[in-house]
Amino acid sequence: MGKIDFLAYNKPIIEEFRANNGVVGGDYEGKPLALITTKGAKSGKDRVSPVSYINDGDRVVIAATNAGLDYHPQWFNNLQANPVLTVEVLGERYEARATELEGEERTRLWADLVASNKLLGRYESKTTRRIPVLVLERTVTSERRTA
Repeated sequence: MGKIDFLAYNKPIIEEFRANNGVVGGDYEGKPLALITTKGAKSGKDRVSPVSYINDGDRVVIAATNAGLDYHPQWFNNLQANPVLTVEVLGERYEARATELEGEERTRLWADLVASNKLLGRYESKTTRRIPVLVLERTVTSERRTA
């Protein structure tokens, strides 16, 4: 599978998400969707990406599937350089810190993600790379505000 222009692909999803308080159609219809904003590792510019998610207690859990491509999504590379990001979910916007999971916790939460969105499992079957699973935890200084 070759490169995908994710900026062009994501733009209408992001616009629909923000116009409809987090509700979108297409591949994401009926599935939990969040927007994450990361700082570009090289550019320093804000980069917004839609991601499927689940909750684990008060944490948001996401996976760097990149549609099953054999390389990580740019947002994952950005988070490796700077793990602080902005999360938009369920009409709320807040600052969080991303942590990549390993071991049993990763295995458990990856299974939960796939159970909530079968498309993620198909992505896994398309790639030879291990898909990173991350938890997003609200920062202490982050205040609740609507998106």
